[in-house]
Amino acid sequence: MPQDKKPAILVLGKLPEVAQRFADSCTVLATNRNTLTDTLHEQGPQVRLLATRGGVTIDDALLARLPQLEIIAGYGVGYDSIDAVAAARRGIVVTNTPDVLNEEVADLTVGLLLATVRRLPQADRYIRSGQWLQGAFPLAPSLRDRRIGLVGMGRIGKAIARRLAAFDLPLAYHSRQPQADVPYPYYADLLALAAAVEVLIVVVPGGSATQHLINAAVLAALGPQGILINVARGSVVDETALVDALVNGHIQAAGLDVFAREPHVPAALLTLDNVVLTPHIGSGTDYTRARMSDLLLDNLASWLAGKGPLTPVAETPWPRG
Repeated sequence: MPQDKKPAILVLGKLPEVAQRFADSCTVLATNRNTLTDTLHEQGPQVRLLATRGGVTIDDALLARLPQLEIIAGYGVGYDSIDAVAAARRGIVVTNTPDVLNEEVADLTVGLLLATVRRLPQADRYIRSGQWLQGAFPLAPSLRDRRIGLVGMGRIGKAIARRLAAFDLPLAYHSRQPQADVPYPYYADLLALAAAVEVLIVVVPGGSATQHLINAAVLAALGPQGILINVARGSVVDETALVDALVNGHIQAAGLDVFAREPHVPAALLTLDNVVLTPHIGSGTDYTRARMSDLLLDNLASWLAGKGPLTPVAETPWPRG
């Protein structure tokens, strides 16, 4: 490659800050689902860097059309839309934006839990519709005397646990392995955890390993007083089983920030009064999104400077081992 030729950065999704940061030093190719095929055909062989918001699946077939690709910088902590194993086989580094969103997602999780248990959106609608003039709002469930189980105990799970500890409620967790620095009871078996608690908070990565991890059996174990909170990925919960559990009283309620086919939400969930829905806003504040963007840009800048990635994912460690 000629030394005076600018490196090409392919941008998938709305990341205008990439062009703002690198317009002078790089050729920035912004694209989306509709224009991706043409962009790959015309520019794919020149692309060295890729920045993505996660809306397009980056699989081995797509990577094959980017023979010069060196790094994929992902926006967000989750990177299940990127085949990091395939990238590793091709010598491509994948980065994400961990840590900078932990506290924000943990805040939203606790807020979603409280909104679901105390039925805050329903109470708001009660006033707006004039129903309060006809009588008091029905009594809501309570967090008191509930045990809380976390499915996942990574960075975000630990931030959630720190907040919930202040509620003076028993906590327990399930993850791939016990965490040495976590004082709460560990359940190797997810069904056993679900049976032992009344609130189940899901905060695990997406992908094939966790597809429908929360299924009909787990919901049945959670029981009729159970509340499910999902701030992980929509793919982690079997939505058909969840709707059935909510309709038939197998669990009490659910608070959901993520869905299997975003932005499409199952119609049945929209009609249920025992569900609180938010549109995947776990990290959705100006403060945190700016820091996520900065980290994505810093990963690209560090790579271009020959210093390597700042936050490589586990599948593509750095320095390469």
